[in-house]
Amino acid sequence: MAKTVHVIGNGDWVHLYQRKERKGLNLTCNLAPFPYPNNHYATCIVDFKFMHALTKGEVNVPGDWVLGFRPKIWMEKHSQFHMQKANQVKEFYLDLPKYAGNYTNFNCGHMAVHYAANKLKAERIHMYGFDSIFDFNLRSVSDFILNSDRENMNTNRLANNWRPIWTNMFKEFPNTEFVLHHVHDDFKIKISDNVRAEVYPKKV
Repeated sequence: MAKTVHVIGNGDWVHLYQRKERKGLNLTCNLAPFPYPNNHYATCIVDFKFMHALTKGEVNVPGDWVLGFRPKIWMEKHSQFHMQKANQVKEFYLDLPKYAGNYTNFNCGHMAVHYAANKLKAERIHMYGFDSIFDFNLRSVSDFILNSDRENMNTNRLANNWRPIWTNMFKEFPNTEFVLHHVHDDFKIKISDNVRAEVYPKKV
């Protein structure tokens, strides 16, 4: 369907997306830290906490949504909210790769990239704000809106669970090129031949 898809994550360096004009579809994770770019396809959402905030009106996410397993459960339990927002729900994406283990390990960035490769059949996927692949950095721009538990024990657990999923996902789609945008190319995971980094200076 789509040859090039840009996945806009939540890490500190997500703003690298704005350094150039980008062509192709865009997927965002939870809430983009800047106005939605042109050709925005959908926002991917995977967790209960964000759905709770949406339902309470604490956050507003315009455009279409691609909802994961837990948001599907949320919508089933909150039928009135589901009816109100049904026109924004593009689809429920419930695919869970075996290497992910469970939905708790499969975060929003994982789902968005997997959706781009598996459902949109992207030939090239550009990834912005996926800082935990390069550094021990799990800060998220969405933390300014919704606080997350990022204590040391949890941080270690998340890093150890999240990173191996990327290695396996890149292998799952050998015919897709994955381009990760960051300020250095020191990957903290094993990468396959279809993965590369596009490096930017820290200051423009």
